Amino acid sequence: MTDPEPAGRRAVDRLASLSWVQRSLLVGGALAAAWSVWFPVGVGLTGRMLWDVLLFIVVPGGLALAHGRRLGWRVDRRAVRDSLLLAAFVTPFYVVGSALPSVRAFYPMWGMDSAVLSEFLPHALQQFVVVLAAETYYRGLLCVGVRELGPKAAFISPVVYFLHHLGKPPVEQLLSAPTDVLFGLVDYHADSILPSVVAHGLGLILLDWLVLHEPVVPAEVVLGWLRWLPVPL
Repeated sequence: MTDPEPAGRRAVDRLASLSWVQRSLLVGGALAAAWSVWFPVGVGLTGRMLWDVLLFIVVPGGLALAHGRRLGWRVDRRAVRDSLLLAAFVTPFYVVGSALPSVRAFYPMWGMDSAVLSEFLPHALQQFVVVLAAETYYRGLLCVGVRELGPKAAFISPVVYFLHHLGKPPVEQLLSAPTDVLFGLVDYHADSILPSVVAHGLGLILLDWLVLHEPVVPAEVVLGWLRWLPVPL
């Protein structure tokens, strides 16, 4: 019979021998599995925000602090410049997408159906925190945090990002993996997750706001533009 103490010691030794990149990927995989298996159902936006902060900010942040690392939580001139450029690039996608029937049927999430600022702003703030948590995980832990891998670090998470978008509008699922790579490459260049936080966080708030109003571009026009896409719109 195997002595459990030496076996346990060997497991600890193997974990201790892992590099920062290996530990980051191991923890990243465990967090993806935990989020999928124990996804909070019926807790509302506040519960989802708290769960994501714990899973995607507290755990990766603690890991980074323990190793003297950072996860892209930094702001400098390059990060601000890249944020503005990325936000300018993705904004038209949000404007056009907000006219699609499948998008308008899905958003805003969490039952928000009011454009009254006193109701919309608390919703938008919590949504932004959810995005900050997601970007800390996808672009922080799994990209900027392991930037010693080079630009290929941006290609670590597209599959997981896609899987976590299942159940959303088909066009969003189609664009999720390419968007993950784009955000990762920009954040890698900036050495900061600020660009993806701004583009994703403010973009989602803009999308919710647009869906609560008449489309900027008529739906029939957008459907005509995008009828070549291989997904229902």
